[in-house]
Amino acid sequence: MMTVIGLTGGIASGKTTVANYLSEHGFAVIDADIAARKAVEKGSNGLQQISEVFPGTLNEDGTLNRKLLGSIIFNDKEKREILNQIVHPIVRNIMDEEKDAALKQGKAVIMDIPLLYENHLEHTVDEIWVVYVPYYIQKSRLMERNNLSESEADARINSQMPMEDKRKKADVVIDNSDDLCALYQQLDSLIKKYTSI
Repeated sequence: MMTVIGLTGGIASGKTTVANYLSEHGFAVIDADIAARKAVEKGSNGLQQISEVFPGTLNEDGTLNRKLLGSIIFNDKEKREILNQIVHPIVRNIMDEEKDAALKQGKAVIMDIPLLYENHLEHTVDEIWVVYVPYYIQKSRLMERNNLSESEADARINSQMPMEDKRKKADVVIDNSDDLCALYQQLDSLIKKYTSI
């Protein structure tokens, strides 16, 4: 039986870099963000539900106005919950189909799920890898990457479970507080372990 690994981290922790590297080395990476985009594509059932619950969040061309929806939910926990109740079941179905297809091909599967702990999805994977960075690095990378103010960066980071909590719960911690070379060394040793099974 091939392993299903849940890959998570925090915003700007470098999880995408890790996922891309693992994908290049033969793992099937199933990305929750990509599935989430599919779940709210133009004309989809998910998008229709969102537009009914959050009026005014559609662009003129019938696509989702992500920036507007983001500004509504980022500082409102209840509205964020409502959105999650619409999107998550659809995302899970998309990811499950992709996971089953990859397992049939005999690949080790990475379920790339940013909010794995927040959404209590631990039971859907065999083990969990957390891409970890300390708060101050996470914050400075996020401010630089998204051109955010300090308070905007804090709000986004604080909408997720603290990195320290994720780190404590992880089966494997991938420390990304150094450079890419150090990151890839850690990944190479993990890849060896999983491709020799």
